[in-house]
Amino acid sequence: MVKKRQTVEVFRERLTAAIESSGLSRAAFAERAGLDRSTLSQLLSHNNDRLPRAETIAAIAAREQISVDWLLGISQEGQLGAGVLAQVLEIEAGAGSPADARLARWRAEAAGYKIRYVPTTLPDFLKTEEVIRYEYHEYDTRLPKVRIEQAEEGLAYTRQPETDVEVCTSIQSLEEFALGHGIWSGLPAAVRAAQLDAAATLMEELYPSFRWFLFDGLQRYSVPLTIFGPKRAAIYLGDMYFVFNSTEHIRVLTQRFDDLIRHAVVQPPDVTAMVRKLRDDLEAAAKSGNGAATDEARGPVQ
Repeated sequence: MVKKRQTVEVFRERLTAAIESSGLSRAAFAERAGLDRSTLSQLLSHNNDRLPRAETIAAIAAREQISVDWLLGISQEGQLGAGVLAQVLEIEAGAGSPADARLARWRAEAAGYKIRYVPTTLPDFLKTEEVIRYEYHEYDTRLPKVRIEQAEEGLAYTRQPETDVEVCTSIQSLEEFALGHGIWSGLPAAVRAAQLDAAATLMEELYPSFRWFLFDGLQRYSVPLTIFGPKRAAIYLGDMYFVFNSTEHIRVLTQRFDDLIRHAVVQPPDVTAMVRKLRDDLEAAAKSGNGAATDEARGPVQ
């Protein structure tokens, strides 16, 4: 009871500070936050011993560009306005740099927590060297080697005891890889078959600590992102990351990821069987001659 009362007091003090910092009257502040004047007065009353509803706190934080954690006294750092935003959201450039070691560091910091992951294509730690070299052969010559090393580090992390990793991708993206469509049109069928074999073998080894869900891309969509437990979430934008550090933002992205899982059309125990079937279909197509055009060339894997 004492702890709850202290939390209410801290919230009241910080809400008062937010109002003073805004330069608005209480009435104007309440209107901007979408609150009734009576509700705001109650929140500021020393006789009040209850916190407002979660959506009310979130609305105040969003309107005033302050951290929910700061309002509740969970975070002792940060200032109002831009200072808090700098802690909540970081834009990390150079995501394609060969020297980029952030993912490994973020994984290490999230040790013991569940990692949720929506990859750009296939999960990196399942990829073969040939697939990685194909993806990055247009880049700096150092980059494929670095990406291979990062994939190995990711696999080593996933093999650690008590690791918990969930991956979500669309079923169409996996089918496009197997068929050699889209960005995979220049990747030989033999390389794709070897990749599917390797992925199926690793999934059998890593399950249930690693679980891959497939959703229908006609019904759901997600940008590439990784949620490192409660520590941070990173959205991948090609050559930069948007990194979120606040509890509220991480919670929202986690809910979004969980929504993908709830609507998955293929569950983890069945993904391995699907991958093996795609591999068998690919082999059958190659034997019948249907895969010959794909293997001809658009050039060898570099």
